[in-house]
Amino acid sequence: MGRLTAVFKVMLAAQFFPRMVQSAVAGHQGPAPLHYRPLDGRDLRQIAARKLHHGKKTFINPMGMPRNKRFWQVLSWKLFHTNAYADFLDDQPVTPVAIDWESVMSHRGVSVTFIKHSTLLIKDVNRILLVDPVFDDIFWFIEDFSPLTFDLEKMPQPDHVLITHGHYDHLDEASLKRLDPKTHVITPLGYDSEFNDMGMSHRTQLDWYSTWSDGSCEITLLPANHWTMRNPIVGPNRSLWGGYLIKTAGGPVIYISGDSAYFDGFEQLGNDYDIDLAIFNTGAYAPRWFMAPSHMNPTETIQAFEEIQARQLMIAHWGTFRLGDEPVHFPPKDLKHALGEKRLLSRWIDLHHGQTYFF
Repeated sequence: MGRLTAVFKVMLAAQFFPRMVQSAVAGHQGPAPLHYRPLDGRDLRQIAARKLHHGKKTFINPMGMPRNKRFWQVLSWKLFHTNAYADFLDDQPVTPVAIDWESVMSHRGVSVTFIKHSTLLIKDVNRILLVDPVFDDIFWFIEDFSPLTFDLEKMPQPDHVLITHGHYDHLDEASLKRLDPKTHVITPLGYDSEFNDMGMSHRTQLDWYSTWSDGSCEITLLPANHWTMRNPIVGPNRSLWGGYLIKTAGGPVIYISGDSAYFDGFEQLGNDYDIDLAIFNTGAYAPRWFMAPSHMNPTETIQAFEEIQARQLMIAHWGTFRLGDEPVHFPPKDLKHALGEKRLLSRWIDLHHGQTYFF
């Protein structure tokens, strides 16, 4: 019966949608193709220095696959795809987030607090860094499984806000407007209109491998295999995206991947930097035929972690919004299983929403 249903869906697509949708539906029936462009010996620093990721009006992902059929793939996913995790969706927990900010502020060194989704608060001695702040839901039709229960007024106010890219679950204007408009914001290139509209003019814009420093803390934007878009009419990649390498004043070096698909450049990053903690965004990874060009699954996260040669691993981008097929609580479960097979569990910091890791 299931096979007949699948056949019926394909036939229906053939009658009512263009050939592009037919190829999108058929494109994930066979073995999964390589979902990134191999560097083939190309050096990431040289790519950045030669600005090969700069186009005339848009930015280019040198590691990414063409996205010209993406719209039809979305239709295929939403209209004709059976979710392999459907039996587990009713088990998704709602986890209210409470945080003991006094313990965070009393710690003299460096700490990382996982607030929700990809929102991280890093206390670096006497400064506060806030990454991709999202405090509430982003769209009315996407449930928030980790609502905040603490008063935002009690959260340490950031000295610096780091934005990895412009997707709405990372650059949330409603959340940013709850911060002091004089807060220093660090972003990839672009995003002028968004921050001008919010009245946040104290900004530093970085290109890949560009660095901001206050003399003791150093923040570098690094390449990521991703993309960004705010307005589908304007189109994608009008601004840049990336991850961050943070050399804290307190000592530890923290890598934040931002959203990224796997690509064969993590080894280069590991050779360039001595990283204490790598925080990878691991979520919205199913189905692989659709999500692999944008997000890593747990197996790829472990591969990237080994290649980047960090001492410890943490994951974010899970537990708040179900943006892929997998339930919101599955990423750490899937990761734990994969880490156990690789005998790497001792290097995993299993941090959940509202929890803090103290260096």
